Amino acid sequence: MVDRLELSQTDSGANVATWDVLAWYGGDEHRVYFKSEGQNQLNDGEPTDLESTEALVSTLISPFWEIQAGLGLRGPLDSDVSREHYAVFSLFGLAPYRFGMDNALTINENGDIAAKLETEYDLRLSQVSYLQPRLEVAAALTDALEYDRPKGLNSIRLGLRYRYELSREFAPYIGGYWQQSFGETADIIEAKGKDDTEFGLVLGVRMWF
Repeated sequence: MVDRLELSQTDSGANVATWDVLAWYGGDEHRVYFKSEGQNQLNDGEPTDLESTEALVSTLISPFWEIQAGLGLRGPLDSDVSREHYAVFSLFGLAPYRFGMDNALTINENGDIAAKLETEYDLRLSQVSYLQPRLEVAAALTDALEYDRPKGLNSIRLGLRYRYELSREFAPYIGGYWQQSFGETADIIEAKGKDDTEFGLVLGVRMWF
């Protein structure tokens, strides 16, 4: 499942390519998952940022929820010097009213702990069109300044996408997002000459096979 394959333009004029991929193998109760998210700001001379790549095993604990555990890495793709390796534990499934959720806790090789919540909801407008609000919250339970991740609430990202299914397997979409960084995370971003608030417009496609 390619949940997001998109090109966005930020309010600062940057063009960013983003991917969010999910694959699995197994039955109803036990599965193996592969997840990957990342982005690349085009023509900025910087490497692609791998937000996460994870391999997990999963066990069904209720009709709508799975517990997942595995290993992952994140960081720039130009060199493994700055990449972060971690263990990950996730609660993955559908909350009441069919909110899709992926809540993850990660612990890296230095013992640094971080958490991320992702949730999205498909509001059906017709048999082939949907409006999808999306929320991402990132926080750190311990300081990981080596990876620009201070303790506390790091960022919130709100998005809204309109998706139209040309077929069940292929659905282009348009939308937008707002992202806000907080506390020391915002200070780190501003020290790099960037804005701690970001708006963007997106054009992309969702597809599965």
